[in-house]
Amino acid sequence: MSSQQGKDGQPQITAAMVKALREKTGAGFNDCRAALIEAKGDMDAAVAILREKGQAAAKKKEQRAASEGAVGNYLHAGGRIASLVEVNCESDFVARTEEFQRLCHDLAMHVAALNPRFVRREDVPPELVEQLQAAFREQALASGKPENVVERIVEGKLDKFYSETCLYEQHFIKEEQITVRELIQHSIAKVGENIAVRRFARFKVGEHAAEGEPGPAPADSGPAAPVSAGPLPRS
Repeated sequence: MSSQQGKDGQPQITAAMVKALREKTGAGFNDCRAALIEAKGDMDAAVAILREKGQAAAKKKEQRAASEGAVGNYLHAGGRIASLVEVNCESDFVARTEEFQRLCHDLAMHVAALNPRFVRREDVPPELVEQLQAAFREQALASGKPENVVERIVEGKLDKFYSETCLYEQHFIKEEQITVRELIQHSIAKVGENIAVRRFARFKVGEHAAEGEPGPAPADSGPAAPVSAGPLPRS
């Protein structure tokens, strides 16, 4: 959707353009109109502007205490795979809103589908990070890479590990162009409160029985071993 030029040479922002941007982002009317003006009518640029502002607003709220919330749940594959996610916010009022409840459900569905091992990269045990760094460094040196690029290779592989195993770093199952962190930041900007995932657990029928060991108790950093899940619906 493109904008027309007004008499002053500035792009003409129509109500239809603002409505389309609101439907894409969920942002308020005034914020959408201001973003379209700043982007000179470019819809994609306006989306990026709103996302950046939303992330900045979210960062300001991330230090605030979040002790209320809800547990999202998801059941899949004929009852053979299930997940629970505790999502915290600041007030019981927000916890009961449709927006927050939908976020909890979507996060639970994401956990069931992509099976993260940790909530954030900071939750990865330091000894595991050190083991991975050593292994990645050894691989890079063994392949003949010059030492001046080895550290960049190690850093890149570690980032890939985080993106595959940490919930906040994974790309959201229903909207793969954003990460789960960005999804949560967008929700923070919409509800005006801090939101954070505290912990999650994922269950698959028979997975620990097949390994001959009891299932571990859920921990704040999520389940310990990744298990492949079947495809999930994205709507």
